[in-house]
Amino acid sequence: MSGWDEGNVFFTEAFGNEEAEQRDSRATTMKKLREFIKNFARPGDSGSNFTYPYRESLQKSRKTLTVDIEDISAHDPQLARAFREAPGEHLPLLEAAAAEVLQTLKTKPAGEEGDADQPNRREVQVLITSQENPISPRQLTADHISRLVKVPGIIIASSKVKAKATQLALICKNCKTPKTVQIKAGFNGASIPRTCDHQAQVGEEACPLDPFVVVPDRSRYVDQQTLKLQEKPEDVPVGEMPRALLLSVDRHLVHLATPGKRVSVVGIFDIFGVNKEGKNKNAVAIRQPYLRVVGLTIEDAASGSEVTFTGDDEAQFKEFAAKTKVYEETAKYLVAPSIFGHEDIKKAVLCLLFGGAPKHLPDRTRLRGDINVLLLGDPSTAKSQFLKFVEKTAPICVYTSGKGSSAAGLTASVIKDSSGEFYLEGGAMVLADGGVVCIDEFDKMRPEDRVAIHEAMEQQTISIAKAGITTVLNSRTAVLAAANPPSGRYDDLKTAQENIELQTTILSRFDLIFIVKDERNHEKDMKIAEHVLRIHSTAEAAKEDDETKRQQSFLKRYVQYCRSRCSPRLSQAAAQHLQNSYVDIRQKMRERTQETGEAMAVPITVRQLEAVIRISEALAKMELSPVATERHVEEAIRLFKVSTIEAASSGVTDNIHVRPEMRAELQQVEGQIKRKVAINSKMSERQLIDALVNVGCNPTSVRRAILVMVQRGEMEYRQERKMVYRKA
Repeated sequence: MSGWDEGNVFFTEAFGNEEAEQRDSRATTMKKLREFIKNFARPGDSGSNFTYPYRESLQKSRKTLTVDIEDISAHDPQLARAFREAPGEHLPLLEAAAAEVLQTLKTKPAGEEGDADQPNRREVQVLITSQENPISPRQLTADHISRLVKVPGIIIASSKVKAKATQLALICKNCKTPKTVQIKAGFNGASIPRTCDHQAQVGEEACPLDPFVVVPDRSRYVDQQTLKLQEKPEDVPVGEMPRALLLSVDRHLVHLATPGKRVSVVGIFDIFGVNKEGKNKNAVAIRQPYLRVVGLTIEDAASGSEVTFTGDDEAQFKEFAAKTKVYEETAKYLVAPSIFGHEDIKKAVLCLLFGGAPKHLPDRTRLRGDINVLLLGDPSTAKSQFLKFVEKTAPICVYTSGKGSSAAGLTASVIKDSSGEFYLEGGAMVLADGGVVCIDEFDKMRPEDRVAIHEAMEQQTISIAKAGITTVLNSRTAVLAAANPPSGRYDDLKTAQENIELQTTILSRFDLIFIVKDERNHEKDMKIAEHVLRIHSTAEAAKEDDETKRQQSFLKRYVQYCRSRCSPRLSQAAAQHLQNSYVDIRQKMRERTQETGEAMAVPITVRQLEAVIRISEALAKMELSPVATERHVEEAIRLFKVSTIEAASSGVTDNIHVRPEMRAELQQVEGQIKRKVAINSKMSERQLIDALVNVGCNPTSVRRAILVMVQRGEMEYRQERKMVYRKA
């Protein structure tokens, strides 16, 4: 046994061989990637010549290189498989290979005229694209960590751009020995060595623990931004909260996406540690997932350009548009078939889905092409059902309720994150950019919240100036709103102003305003009852029959096709006809105002002229016609008259419709009001009503008399309708 203590010590270079194998593997991978960038070729347009897309792209851009993962797979399937499984290791190699290829392309061969470029190596950011099936944020699990994934969604928040260190320059406080530490991309932090590698000589003081300090001037940085991605509203299951995912973008990907943009991102699903406080501060095994973005594609939702159509689809759509009565048949059979009647509302909803043509003027002013529709009327008249139909049919739609919506929730808000910094988060009007916003219970919104969407409905932008963040967000959306009168039901004995208790500033932004009444008609009630009973009796059969879903899917894709392919304009004859009709309508409204002495509940302004233009363009668009003709203008004017004009003229508009006893009672109440409120004095409306009720007056008659006196100019409301002031 003594032989064990004699002779040399034998050992094997296990770790050294491993490192050597890794170096060889990296060198082999780098060689393959260089060959791919330089030699990958595609057939040219003629089919005979070849193009080298990545080599040419490097020569043009020199800063970024967009690589399709499918091209790597076609060139070397094994390399593509390794790239998908370990993108964090292969992406730096691909960027290094791109930088080397760029350097060889920049360096001129010897003997050429001119000075050769200096071999100053420039960094190249590689952006990855993929044609694989996307994964929803709620489908990402622990199995996807450190793998390449493609995730679609909407950007709902963005932070300020920060400087992220990629290489830290350190120096020892004791011996001044420099050291460089590389930092991985994403949310990974730096790991600074706690001991110095310098070996102290005899008589020299040893370096203490934690001797290194950072030298910021010698470190290297890149721009980094944090985004929040939320899954699309149409992809969220019923009853579920939409899932959100943090994104980390750097270098040339910053400032590309703003809140409200629909994007498709390719990235590395990764995790990072979060500083927990409270009872979870010791949960070191818990990590927060995020996506390190290596490729970002913005979908132009406003034009629907991200949607692709096959040749068969286009042929089917053109054949459908060539029908003689495509407008009438689509409104009758495809728009909310479960709702009986309301033919004009169905046609208006159809126009809202297609929309008009937005226009950009030479002075950079943008005229909206989206159509806003308001449904106002009695309960149980299918208003909310129309909203639900649009939510399922519109390519992009956000459904919300006025009672549960705030100004910030509809437009945008500024949120403070855990680090104390502010970032912007978009609301419903921003998330529905390029689509439709359905607002139920519109009358239940607070006035200050309703005012917040004025800019979004007309200029289709949302201006933010909060917490040092000043920006403008796009909200190119159509608005479909449903509301009830103040008393719950539409009262024909009241004036239009009493029934429509919305400000004229918001009413003028609606292109079509429909008064929906629950009329007591025996024949109509029988037909409605028969229709409802037939739907309920065949509900189970309808589940098995996919015809309704097929029609809805067809209408959805047809709307997308028309919005992306057609942008009609008015013909000269149609414009002249519309001009004459608009002047005639304004003249009639002016005469009516002079006769009755009452202001119109819904003002007829230039906005209404633009509304008729948009409706005419929508009618032409659903026929794939590039020109809106007189026929389209006539139908648009008819829709406008049966909606907005009737709404402005509904209810008691002159004394002819008031019963004699009602007129006498109003005159008595007016006399009581004049005795209670002196000229040039004011009084609380609530106190005035209570005082007159105590002397035997009907409170409804008191309110009506006050409104009549306000319309005649004898009184005016003040302090948000809380006080009434009697004029001289």
